Amino acid sequence: MTLSRQAGIILPGYNPLLVANAPTIGTATAGSSNCASVAFTAPTCTGGSVITTYTAFCTTTGTNTATGASSPIVVSGLTTGNSYTFKVVATNIYGPSYPTAASNSITAFLAGSQSYTTAGTYSWVAPAGVTSVSLVAVGGGGGGGRSNSGGGSGGAGASLGYKNNLSVTPGSSYTVVVGAGGNGATTNAPGQSGGISSFNGVTYANGGTGGYGGCVRTDRAGATVAPCATGGGDGGIGGSGNFCAAAGGGGGAGGGYSGAGGRGGKNGTSATAGSGGAGGGGGYGGGATQGGGGGGGVGLFGQGSNGSAGAANGSGGGAGSSGVAGSARSGTAGGAGGAHGAGGGGGGTTNGGNGGVGAVRIVWPGNTRTFPSTCVGAP
Repeated sequence: MTLSRQAGIILPGYNPLLVANAPTIGTATAGSSNCASVAFTAPTCTGGSVITTYTAFCTTTGTNTATGASSPIVVSGLTTGNSYTFKVVATNIYGPSYPTAASNSITAFLAGSQSYTTAGTYSWVAPAGVTSVSLVAVGGGGGGGRSNSGGGSGGAGASLGYKNNLSVTPGSSYTVVVGAGGNGATTNAPGQSGGISSFNGVTYANGGTGGYGGCVRTDRAGATVAPCATGGGDGGIGGSGNFCAAAGGGGGAGGGYSGAGGRGGKNGTSATAGSGGAGGGGGYGGGATQGGGGGGGVGLFGQGSNGSAGAANGSGGGAGSSGVAGSARSGTAGGAGGAHGAGGGGGGTTNGGNGGVGAVRIVWPGNTRTFPSTCVGAP
């Protein structure tokens, strides 16, 4: 009687002359949920019958195993921060083959993220096993100005900045600040500037400048990215009325990951689309004393599509990536800037639009998930 060899126990059916040859080990790759994908090459010689299954097992623990019909096989249930190697065996009806050589070592990790999208101050605690993070921050957009005679300036878009592979200590608390959007002016005055967004006391994104009142011929430039950031774009410039009794200017868009946000339109000059995943600028009011559209906000999931420019009828600017589009004007009032970081539209003869709120998004682990576009989607 032949015997089968399984986990050190010889069972009926095993025939060492008819089992398959050992597979050839490939590369083990750590997954995002405390798992590993183990690649291998099937053996040319399958023994006395076809191979029915492959088994990948962890040589470190001896207990984490998984089976499959082909390469790769995913082994789950690993522990964050621990290192593992793997081997693979091929099984036919006569029993298992000899195992492959050990794979390369991987370190298990659990991917995660935390987004803060409401203005305020927060405490983020690094989860167990998390020693590095990447983050993106967007400041609050500037509020639109108001003019009693027409032509309020749109608020400027805020800047965006990101930082990759930032070291953190598991269990430690870090302060996160999300900048508020500036309020649009309710009197013949400039709008408020947006607030900064920061992590652990370091400013990564400045807020947009508030738009000025009527008859202003000088555009308000968006704030630049803080020097400590490793990337990011400038916010868009808010448009302005260029003569009295003009329509309100469009709001500037939130900055992109590798380019500037769209510029808000003003009388005689159209709004522009965003670049580098930024939102588009808001359009200026189509008639005398009409409000301007709010700029488009930028998203937090890495560089994607650019936002479109708002039309010259007070339309809001399009959203960049996964941000929020700007609001259209409401009569003589400016439209609100979209989240995240867009400036509000200028008021024609009534209120300017509010700037879009800023945001901070943290992803981990920071050594494998990096902005602008490497594995920064969900989770």
